[in-house]
Amino acid sequence: MTTSTPPTTSATATASASASGPAAAPVTLVASDLDRTLIYSAAALRLTMPDAEAPRLLCVEVYDHKPLSYLTETAAALLDELARATVFVPTTTRTREQYGRIQLPGPAPRFAICANGGHLLVDGESDPDWQRRVARRLADECASLAEVRAHLLAAADPAWLLKERVAEDLFAYLVVERTLLPEGWVEELGTWARTRGWTVSLQGRKIYAVPGPLTKSAAMTEVARRTGATLTLAAGDSLLDADLLLAADRAWRPAHGELADTGWSAPHTEVTAAQGVAAGEEILRHFLRAAGEGRSS
Repeated sequence: MTTSTPPTTSATATASASASGPAAAPVTLVASDLDRTLIYSAAALRLTMPDAEAPRLLCVEVYDHKPLSYLTETAAALLDELARATVFVPTTTRTREQYGRIQLPGPAPRFAICANGGHLLVDGESDPDWQRRVARRLADECASLAEVRAHLLAAADPAWLLKERVAEDLFAYLVVERTLLPEGWVEELGTWARTRGWTVSLQGRKIYAVPGPLTKSAAMTEVARRTGATLTLAAGDSLLDADLLLAADRAWRPAHGELADTGWSAPHTEVTAAQGVAAGEEILRHFLRAAGEGRSS
């Protein structure tokens, strides 16, 4: 989703500041995916160490009266520090309702990106101007949600399809029994979707079909414009995060997840040494170090 204002970069911010007077204090924006990047379900923790050496965990999400998502207590302290030192922007494919279940440590973020960029939350409320801009691009550039949803349902086999859902009237996803998913089915779906301006991503048991213009990077660029960010940092683990990582000045991805499985890489994107919940802790340390370097440069 393009904007009328170009992305803010360190170079443009510096040039602008020198032309108008003394440079303002540098602003670092951190846009990070949440699930399997900063927070983890019990199944995704990857606690491979002896039980007695496992890190203490903090639950940050409850669903259906049960704990669902965690980070380490050390990561919680790092996130609190990061949120006070930068413009921290949770950036997720989750719907607003799903995002609302998460209780992250630290001050409440002023901005959050939900529905893969379809909603830009400002102080917890979806920005109506951003919604209108997104709607115009989707109408102009890709096939309708109704067409794609109908194809998903027609192509899926009830033998492995568990659920079908529409998120925020923006995109669709299937919940599947992954072990029964036919080899090549996702690739075939992706080929069909690309000719209609959509993308397909397999994450865990979910197959997402998302309009191509619906991106996290466009929403991050808009937040960078509004905040005057001079440095943008990002992290994510899935193919739906690739555009976000490419748009940031520096980025990190965990050594697990969809990007790792496909061997995705970019010159300015680093890979964590750790996997699972320990990777989330490592990413937060990288964010803090990079933000500190940005303030001193």
